Amino acid sequence: MGMRNQRRVYGETLVKLGRENEKIVVVEADLGKSTMTYLFQQEFPERYFEMGISEANMTSFAAGLALTDKIAFTNSFAVFSAGRPYDQIRQGICIGKLNVKIMGTSAGLSDFGDGATHQSVEDIAIMRAIPNLTVIVPSDGIETEKVIKAAVEYKGPVYIRINRNDMPDVFPEDEDFVIGKLYKLREGKDVVIFVTGIMVSKALNAAEKLEKEGISVRVVNVSTLKPLDEDAVKELAKGMKGVVTAEEHSYIGGLASAITYALRGSALPVEVVAINDQFGQSSHDYEELLEHYGLTEENIINKVKSLIK
Repeated sequence: MGMRNQRRVYGETLVKLGRENEKIVVVEADLGKSTMTYLFQQEFPERYFEMGISEANMTSFAAGLALTDKIAFTNSFAVFSAGRPYDQIRQGICIGKLNVKIMGTSAGLSDFGDGATHQSVEDIAIMRAIPNLTVIVPSDGIETEKVIKAAVEYKGPVYIRINRNDMPDVFPEDEDFVIGKLYKLREGKDVVIFVTGIMVSKALNAAEKLEKEGISVRVVNVSTLKPLDEDAVKELAKGMKGVVTAEEHSYIGGLASAITYALRGSALPVEVVAINDQFGQSSHDYEELLEHYGLTEENIINKVKSLIK
């Protein structure tokens, strides 16, 4: 299984797409070396706008570019991309359905060294709540490239959340990414795990270990959290003994909320692997932080077993 960095893939994909489509412009909030948009700046300096540490201004500026028929990408850490310019995203972009792509990088706990101020545990909830906004969380570098291409082709506002660290390849190379589609990455008949982002690879590993114990687990990558295909969720959960959701985000307003709402009226028991209602913190190591918050293969295994019992 290969490893790729979503930020690096994003930066390189932007450059590739920028060569094909001169409508693409990039707006940055003083983090180009971290978000990897500096790669675009090197090739297309005239289509790159450095706004400084000013996310609200950056977002309004991107809205203006969209009104001149540009495809504008705004960039910052997820906690700042979603939080600081909330009003500008809502009022300036989403009400008018403007063609702006909001990139939230270093998402979740992945900026492990900088602590609560730089870690986004609530960004999906904020973005999912805004009408007209599509919300996507790619599972790895392969899917990230496909998501960026799809976002460029899609006319309207999109929020894309990516990780800071290298991630295992899990998305099929030959699979097309379609906004709104759920991807069954593993078949199973006992329990279904709906999972997103960094937790996809952990769910697949957990399913492999569970199979050795005679427990068959279906793994579904929910990269599009909005719009969510509720009919597909119900179909994938049909005949199962229970459902597990797993995400690197608060259990409030993210994948757990989306899946349980889609399954309303169902008698299926649901277990959740997510961050409790709390902020992140600094750590020397990303995996150590994931373990502290229960975002592990072991926790997924325990949740599945509790449903089987």
